Amino acid sequence: MNLLAFDTSTERLSVAVQRADGERFAHAGAGGAQASAALIPAVLALLAQAGLGLGDLRAIVFGRGPGSFTGLRTACSVAQGLAWGAERPVLPVDTLLAVAEAARQSHGATRVLALLDARMGEVYRAAYVHESAGWRTQADIQVGAPETLALPPGEGWALAGNVFAGYAERLPAALAGLPRIEAWPEAGVLLDLAPTLLAAGQALPATQALPLYIRDKVALTTAERERHGAA
Repeated sequence: MNLLAFDTSTERLSVAVQRADGERFAHAGAGGAQASAALIPAVLALLAQAGLGLGDLRAIVFGRGPGSFTGLRTACSVAQGLAWGAERPVLPVDTLLAVAEAARQSHGATRVLALLDARMGEVYRAAYVHESAGWRTQADIQVGAPETLALPPGEGWALAGNVFAGYAERLPAALAGLPRIEAWPEAGVLLDLAPTLLAAGQALPATQALPLYIRDKVALTTAERERHGAA
């Protein structure tokens, strides 16, 4: 099926277009503050390469969060605007689910504690188990200090995400022996997840392209930053 997917939830911008014949076209670039200016040109360029218009798409797939506050607002507003104008549905995908799928594709992991940098000294986390029908959520999305991470019951867990460079020393000792897989919520992974999610009826009207926020507070005060720096 013809699909457009993008994610701007991290410091990476990722865009991909898939044609009905399976051919894909991808773009990667800097995210963060630059994503708001770069996303639409990248989308239009890939659609042109694929020979598709917005009206040819089955759905517009986007990473809904959790992640960067600015990045999520960018992804949702662009998805909503494009889908509304083309009268296409949107398909929001949890970014931590995309991390789990990326770990499965790269390392065969089927029990994944997915982790993304939440800034402010914290991480987003959720646990997923892959079964014959696809991914099942074992532990819902939360945010907290790396020291508070804990695994659900069972064996064979792997850690996956983008937190190991910054938080490796703060992870609990009980997790020290687990595989650590660098993984990101990239657009190609969103495309891979899309058929199952669409079949499950998770496509939504354009007006419901909304971000998934796990906390209301998105920045530290000056005093809090000073305390973190001293620590």
